[in-house]
Amino acid sequence: MLPPELPPLPALTRAEAELIDRYLDVVDLVGRINPAHDGDTYRGLRAAQALVGRAAALRDALEVMHRRGETRLHAATLARALRVLDGERRAARVALPQPRAE
Repeated sequence: MLPPELPPLPALTRAEAELIDRYLDVVDLVGRINPAHDGDTYRGLRAAQALVGRAAALRDALEVMHRRGETRLHAATLARALRVLDGERRAARVALPQPRAE
């Protein structure tokens, strides 16, 4: 049996697609750094080191959009793209986990 087919990505400009990709890169790294999740310090250190470059790439993606005259973010469309790319699960790693019942 084949896995369920994902919904198609909404139509994005190349700059919007780059923004989404770089944003998710940063979210993934911040999720790995989150001290509220189990892990080791080395993993967090490596993610923090990589974050510098990924944040610069995110900034560059936004600069390209702005320079090209794409001055507005179309939140509904970008949110749909994030959902298709599993952004909700990936962003949940950034948040504090629910407290455990003792």
